[in-house]
Amino acid sequence: MDHSIRAVRAGEWEKAREIRLAALRDPAAPIAFLDTYEQAEGRPAGYWQDRTDTAASGVGFRQFVAEDSDGRWVGTVTVMVEGPSDDVRFGEAAKVDQTHLVGVFVRPEVRGTGVTEGLFRAAVAWSWALREPPVERIRLYAHERNSRAIAFYRRFGFVPSGDSVPVPSDPSAREFEYELRRS
Repeated sequence: MDHSIRAVRAGEWEKAREIRLAALRDPAAPIAFLDTYEQAEGRPAGYWQDRTDTAASGVGFRQFVAEDSDGRWVGTVTVMVEGPSDDVRFGEAAKVDQTHLVGVFVRPEVRGTGVTEGLFRAAVAWSWALREPPVERIRLYAHERNSRAIAFYRRFGFVPSGDSVPVPSDPSAREFEYELRRS
């Protein structure tokens, strides 16, 4: 599979919307994302434009995509910058300057072809390259029943931090935090 990994560009909101809606239609969506297809589908164009343009700026967060030779987005990951004084978006408050990987999705037909690894390499490289603030660790959360994602995260080098939080839509289930520390 021929694909390239790159950061999103301003103005690519229609592709960003399409891949997010595809992710939310995936059978794993209920345990992989906090959003629903219905919520995302109903958002106006301005929401997607603002979100994509902000991600393209690289200020506060960055979205990476895997693009095939036809220009179709086949995977995505978003990286959010978090610090101890920032508002908590999900999980526990940051104890150190860090990034948080969210919105991981790879289309089923390209899973197992290196797309996920490429996206994670780009997200990790961007995180470690940040100078203000310098990042001490990268974190992500995985639903306790999302064994496919957990297996990938562990293979990539993420380890359990020991922290977990209840799933907002099902407080009887847990989201476990995994981390990758700067060596």
